[in-house]
Amino acid sequence: MSSVPPGNAAGAPQARPTSSVTVSVTRRVEPTRIQEATHWAQQGMDLASSFPGFLGSGWVRANADSLSWHMLYRFATAELLDAWEGSPERAHWLIDGHDLILDALVEKRTGIEGWFEAPQTDDVDAPFQPPRWKQAVSIGLGFLPSNVAFTLLAVWLIPGWGSVPLFPKILITTLVMAPAMTFLVMPWVTRALRPWLYRGPKPRGG
Repeated sequence: MSSVPPGNAAGAPQARPTSSVTVSVTRRVEPTRIQEATHWAQQGMDLASSFPGFLGSGWVRANADSLSWHMLYRFATAELLDAWEGSPERAHWLIDGHDLILDALVEKRTGIEGWFEAPQTDDVDAPFQPPRWKQAVSIGLGFLPSNVAFTLLAVWLIPGWGSVPLFPKILITTLVMAPAMTFLVMPWVTRALRPWLYRGPKPRGG
């Protein structure tokens, strides 16, 4: 975890995982330029989506008055992420937003957890982190229909699938479902459920 100036084209700490990489960014926005910063943030996500290996992105604020914006984006490999982070297009985008952002906190993670965890920060406006039960529900909502769809497809495409021994069947299912969940299903599910995932607990009356 490290704090970096928004105009730094290097962007985030170096990482070389072999799997997909989620970059989690918390940016504190200049309070008098919220509208400009909103447009700038959307430009950045649109720009990242045009690069190879881009798997999805999103951003959320803790509440309407918060100046801290939590952003996530994901690439299929560390190498493809490096291509985006080292690109002239991203460097120019960061320069354009230099006066809009007061500071930024950047982290990289791998695996499904990266779609849920917010960066660790002392900022009181930091985005609400989804509780574990919401994470479990999200994974279940992604896994159940995907697993059913794979099973039906396997029965249709693979003769005698029902008589395949248990261990090979589990192995084949895992080899197919693990990358499908990581690269396709969970990015879509977490984007769709983001307003619910990051909705904080309601304040108690009295």
